[in-house]
Amino acid sequence: MQNIKGTYDYFGREQAIRQKVRTTLQELFELYGFESMDTTLLNELELLTSKYAGGDEILREMYQLADQGGRRLGLRYDLTIPFAKVIALNPGIEFPYRRYEIGKVFRDGPVKKGRLREFLQCDADVVGIAGPQAEAELMQLAAEAFRRLAIPVVLKWNNRRFLGEILGAVGVPAEEQLSVMLTLDKLAKIGSGGVLAELTDKQLTAQTVTLISELLELKNPGFKELVERYKLEGLPGTLEVQALQQLIDAVGLADMCVFDPFLSRGLSFYTGTVYEIFDATGGYTSSLGGGGRYDDIIGKLVGRDDIEYPTVGISFGMESIMALLGERQEQAAAERSGVLIIPIGGYMPQALVAAAALRSAGIRVTVDTGMRKLKKTLATASAKGIRYVIMVGESEAAEQKLRLKDMELGSEQLVTAAEAVRSIAL
Repeated sequence: MQNIKGTYDYFGREQAIRQKVRTTLQELFELYGFESMDTTLLNELELLTSKYAGGDEILREMYQLADQGGRRLGLRYDLTIPFAKVIALNPGIEFPYRRYEIGKVFRDGPVKKGRLREFLQCDADVVGIAGPQAEAELMQLAAEAFRRLAIPVVLKWNNRRFLGEILGAVGVPAEEQLSVMLTLDKLAKIGSGGVLAELTDKQLTAQTVTLISELLELKNPGFKELVERYKLEGLPGTLEVQALQQLIDAVGLADMCVFDPFLSRGLSFYTGTVYEIFDATGGYTSSLGGGGRYDDIIGKLVGRDDIEYPTVGISFGMESIMALLGERQEQAAAERSGVLIIPIGGYMPQALVAAAALRSAGIRVTVDTGMRKLKKTLATASAKGIRYVIMVGESEAAEQKLRLKDMELGSEQLVTAAEAVRSIAL
């Protein structure tokens, strides 16, 4: 018996830290006014494989199946397309609409550190805001999330419309621009040589490939340098980058949010701003999250190109965050350990009454079986990082009190349940 490759069961210390990350993100989503949503794991294959979905690469990794009625289905590979489906099926939703979802998705792709076949995504999306406000708020949310998790990050961002204007200036035909963008997005992985090798297989002239090569040779080109070099002043993508940069500067995120003109992201449906989040120390190279603007999906799904559904979202990668936070599992377990109550010599009823009193005050409580020797039970509690232990035996029951032991200070005192609550809550 074994788990399928790329899938894991989580419990104990690892589950404790996963839950801490999940709770941190959920609290922030709600603080920013996002509403919770659960979408279906199973979807029609036609929806997941539509030309408005994730692109050829992601579709190759999709799990496909058929039900007993012969209907072709697929497991969701992200939370974006199912969310777009919900908006398309519910025209009465009032915009702007903010939603978050934390749920499992499935991809039959290569397995490596931080990349699994069954994994948790944590997404937030906004429908109905066309300007840069939504992107700026999601960047603020990301900054606060990683601040709370004590992870220094850099958020790299770009605009596909702006990148398309650069590609148009060097002669890339409109129908080839998306394909070229996805190749440029691999620059950090395969280098300029690998990018140029891929470009030779596309419908590009030798002159265009040369101009792209010259673009790649620029050392960290800035936005202004590119606008001047390719004469992009006043173009739509250029204006969008300028508007978002102004907001980034105004809210104090300029140090964290870095413009990257080659960033495109791997999914085909993005239409404007795209961003990806990385460990600022460089010690962990996989993405910790990302997202962008996808204005076209919902309208195309409902067959209404005449109605705009401006949409932008962000996704946090739980598995990558967990891989980065792995060394903190001891700390998370201690934080969630709560109070241990030990009945001594058959005083389980009193122990359960005491536990109910503490739980009603919001204190996490575990009641021991009382079957082991007290010394061993206390040693186990200490190893688990449990600070407070309550013991109930004959003498405590006679006085209708509890013996509260502070494992950190090594002190003990006889207290009532109410006094125990006050001491533990300090």
